[in-house]
Amino acid sequence: QVQLVESGGGSVQVGGSLRLSCAASTRTFSTYAMGWFRQAPGKERDFVAAINWSIGATYYADSVKGRFTISRDNAKNTVYLQMNSLKSDDTAVYYCAAAGRRNWDPHHIPSYGYWGQGTQVTVSS
Repeated sequence: QVQLVESGGGSVQVGGSLRLSCAASTRTFSTYAMGWFRQAPGKERDFVAAINWSIGATYYADSVKGRFTISRDNAKNTVYLQMNSLKSDDTAVYYCAAAGRRNWDPHHIPSYGYWGQGTQVTVSS
């Protein structure tokens, strides 16, 4: 069982930055792929970014490429999402998720077996 706890959300103006963190309660964090998803009011949960277990490949939604950066620190059991040049469309609840290696599809919600409770990000003009 993996518990995930997000932090770092808040309110920021357009063009600002935030860094989200997700702490995982597992001794085998380095064996999990990690992802960030978001859900705006009245919309489906969408893929934002993902990183594989070996601090190698990263994946991004087109809408955040060049603005968001996902990274992980396996020694701290933590994955981060650095968000720069924030837009009002980035307003959503952001969720951290963990996936085992088998049949992992970074963009595919069912690939992820563990989810955090979410953290609110509000971007206003």
